[in-house]
Amino acid sequence: MTGQLQLIIHGTTNEGQRFRPSDWAERLAGVMSQFRPAGAAGGHLTYSPYVVPRLIDGVRCVVVDARLRELEPLAWKFVVGFAQDNNLKTSGMPTD
Repeated sequence: MTGQLQLIIHGTTNEGQRFRPSDWAERLAGVMSQFRPAGAAGGHLTYSPYVVPRLIDGVRCVVVDARLRELEPLAWKFVVGFAQDNNLKTSGMPTD
């Protein structure tokens, strides 16, 4: 997703606490695995290229490709709502 606009949801709260459970990023990416580009290869056991768990500076994160916003607005709303509801730090682009 290099060079693309992206939202990064960090595994820390806005107060600096580490978010639990420790596998939250994989769980969120797993729920979003069905959202793929048209004709994209990949079975049901792979992550969507739009929502990918990553370790960034030692912190579990989820990188969300901004194209998801146009592809499936409700999926975008879900991941943004997840971050907001759990008071998670975000970076990369506005969530409104």
